[in-house]
Amino acid sequence: MVRKAAIGSAVGTTIEAYDFQIYGVASALVFSSVFFSDVSSSLGVVFSFATLSVGFLARPFGAIIFGHFGDRVGRKALLVTALMGAGGCTTAMGFLPTTASVGVWAPILLVFLRLLQGIFHGGEQGGAVLMAVEHAPPDKRGWYGSWTFIGSPGGTILAAGVMSIVTATTGDNFLTWGWRIPFLLSFLLLGVGLVIRFTVTESPKFAKVKSEQGKTKAPIIQVFQTSWRHVLISIGVNLGFNAFIWVLISYSLAYGTEYLSLSRELMLRATLIGSVVMIVSILVFARLSDRVGRPPVMFFGAAFLVIYPFPMFALLNTAEPIIVVLALAIGFCGASAVFGPLAAFLVELFPTKVAYSGVSVGYSLGAVLGGGLAPFIASLLMKVSGGQSWTVSLYLTFAGLISLISMVALRRIGTTVKP
Repeated sequence: MVRKAAIGSAVGTTIEAYDFQIYGVASALVFSSVFFSDVSSSLGVVFSFATLSVGFLARPFGAIIFGHFGDRVGRKALLVTALMGAGGCTTAMGFLPTTASVGVWAPILLVFLRLLQGIFHGGEQGGAVLMAVEHAPPDKRGWYGSWTFIGSPGGTILAAGVMSIVTATTGDNFLTWGWRIPFLLSFLLLGVGLVIRFTVTESPKFAKVKSEQGKTKAPIIQVFQTSWRHVLISIGVNLGFNAFIWVLISYSLAYGTEYLSLSRELMLRATLIGSVVMIVSILVFARLSDRVGRPPVMFFGAAFLVIYPFPMFALLNTAEPIIVVLALAIGFCGASAVFGPLAAFLVELFPTKVAYSGVSVGYSLGAVLGGGLAPFIASLLMKVSGGQSWTVSLYLTFAGLISLISMVALRRIGTTVKP
């Protein structure tokens, strides 16, 4: 059951990540032409990434809702609900009319569905992390917890891979109807995820705590009363990582095609290769964290987030295909030092009876302030600076400093003792 729980979390998170990241890829390559065709291409990209941010802004609300019931009712039922909701929203996006057909209603409907998708996704990540880590033995929490997060690059591989195939096969029809195919495929992935999730039992650790201590009346209030420092730590650590990784996943596509005149196919291929590198790196760093501890590994990762943005954009600006791929691959690898141990790290910060709320709120707020705003801020900085990439590098360095400072602060306050 330990492996089944980890696999179930990985597959479910892969599908959820696909839903979320196919939107990010489409924001970079499609939506400026389909939903914001009345403005310039560069401004259309800014607007597209603004709608991407809406999904992140909704995630804390989903984290609060799902965290509350997840700590009172159980992890499994809420995870099934989150998967169905997010998949349904993604499928519906594939049927949306364009601005050319219905005018301003097209982007309004897009934002509405993105908002709902963000709410459901906000309840997914914390629950999936808990199911994997709470089933795992203490000395392998990092290893099995990381299986949840390999779903993130797994979703990126699916999203970039499907989009690559669709762009190659639909050709000139890509912007008319081809872009819809990746969104409609979510319905098939949803069925696979539900079958797997229904076979996993409830978290044994949660079931034990619930039987001994009963239901927690207001989990989110208790989290902030007893563990507010750890909530801030989890937000800070995740903020820098999310800002960096979403620039890699999403904004780099727009940057490569818009400013470096590189092909969509090359940038998607670079993202695919980087995501494969990230899967391997996540597992390596997670296993290392089981042996030497989470803080040393994650401190190294946070330092990487501070140092690498300037060299990364210097490599990208060569516009040489091999160097561009290498630049992204190094980024995906180094960031995994934070991401690999992150699942176990988050769960170990909070008592089991309120862990769904604590993990979900901390993770989702970090994702909002980091990943949710990163592509939008990056595109805006490039727009107002006249295409100066050092502005984006500086932004990512500051975000990385927040992660680094958060890891230093954790050493001062320590972690909670789980019941």
